[in-house]
Amino acid sequence: MHQPNPPGHIAPHIPADLYHRAQTTGQPVVYVIHDTTPTGVPWRRLLVPFAIAGATVAGGWGLVAAICFLLDAAAHTFTVIAGAAGPIGVGGITLKLARGKNH
Repeated sequence: MHQPNPPGHIAPHIPADLYHRAQTTGQPVVYVIHDTTPTGVPWRRLLVPFAIAGATVAGGWGLVAAICFLLDAAAHTFTVIAGAAGPIGVGGITLKLARGKNH
């Protein structure tokens, strides 16, 4: 009579006929399973979120620095234009945008 295949996955070095013979004679079959799970802390799982958070913070500071630089350049540009233009008048109201050098 044909025996069914052994339950689960059998390692390649345990022949099926040896399993069937052990079943008919009543010998115990010992399964040795090698655990390949590494011991310790999985550093990659911990470091990736910190790397992403660090890159986000660095990018945020870079964005703030770029905005400050652009606002500073715009203020200087406005000061130069206002100083060169002199007073601006509309309908009899004169507005002086910048102080003169002799002030």
